[in-house]
Amino acid sequence: MKQSRLMSLVESVANVIVGYGVAVVTQILIFPIFGLHTTLAQNLQMGAIFTLVSIVRSFGLRRLFEAIRVRRV
Repeated sequence: MKQSRLMSLVESVANVIVGYGVAVVTQILIFPIFGLHTTLAQNLQMGAIFTLVSIVRSFGLRRLFEAIRVRRV
């Protein structure tokens, strides 16, 4: 069964939201181990930056693999 465009969008948004939460919680837990002390606001901002970078990376790779697939057909 093929996934609808709406469900693809829902999956992508859920993935970004979960990824952002995981990034922020990981930073809060791991940074102090390395002597880095940040505020919650700083962790939220860094999480947003990491999330944007991840979205751009994921999109770029998806388009690259789609281009490879199209060339092989």
